[in-house]
Amino acid sequence: MAGKIRIYRQRIRAVTTIKKSTRAMELVAASRIRKAQERSQAATPYARELTRAVSALATFSHVDHPLTTERPEASRAAVLIIASDRGLAGAYSSNVIREGERLTELLRSEGKEVRPYLCGRKAASYYRFRRRDVAEEWTGFSDKPAYSDAKAVGETLIEAFLAGSEGGGVDEIHIVYTRFVSMMAQRPEVIRLMPLEVVEGEAPPASEEVLPLYEFEPSAADVLDALLPRYVENRIYHCMLQAAASELAARQRAMKSATDNAEELIQTLTRQANQARQAEITQEISEIVGGASALAEATAGSE
Repeated sequence: MAGKIRIYRQRIRAVTTIKKSTRAMELVAASRIRKAQERSQAATPYARELTRAVSALATFSHVDHPLTTERPEASRAAVLIIASDRGLAGAYSSNVIREGERLTELLRSEGKEVRPYLCGRKAASYYRFRRRDVAEEWTGFSDKPAYSDAKAVGETLIEAFLAGSEGGGVDEIHIVYTRFVSMMAQRPEVIRLMPLEVVEGEAPPASEEVLPLYEFEPSAADVLDALLPRYVENRIYHCMLQAAASELAARQRAMKSATDNAEELIQTLTRQANQARQAEITQEISEIVGGASALAEATAGSE
């Protein structure tokens, strides 16, 4: 019985140590979520104005640019998957990887070859474990991406797209990332990055969304050459910021669940240890009473 109590106490100490670690990770993730949200909100005005400028330029300039031209016979597509570098974030990475697998199956059903581009060690480990070929991978910045990281990814993807399938590149580029909806909800999403899709079309915009007028100097084509790569990089950066906030939110929720489970387990183990201790005390009392009764009977018999 004493050995059983000792085992319970050892398990309580071990679970208490784990609880301290998960609680610390929960607090760290909570503090970083706010910073990630602030970074995303700070980048939103620039992204919005850049999107308006690109939309106006691509809509009203009537210039056929390689980044906006649909390939008639697209045979190869790139899929950029933005996952995490670290675990302990629940199903965050597995959800976005699963969404990437669904997109891959869809593209293959259309007769397109898929070339994966990966951000995050979890996605890289997933493909490496299954011995799948990867075009390029980037790691080390999933929870705090910088614009330079998005620029490096964007330059690689633009270079592959401009080369085309005939030149060893790709004809389409898709991004799979996790959009931050709220602290309790993060949703994997897929967007087609290139060729760029212009949503405004030729119809006049609404009164509250009037596109600004621009003069293109030296020409609309030159402006597109300079502006479209920045737009691509900024959109990738926005996806990375959304994914970072989603990763931190998922990690905080996972660590909170782990902390709560540790508290419940400690209460259960404490209750079991108390029951074992109570049983031990009852047994000791029974042994004492039994010994005293036996001694009393032996004394009475000798008299």
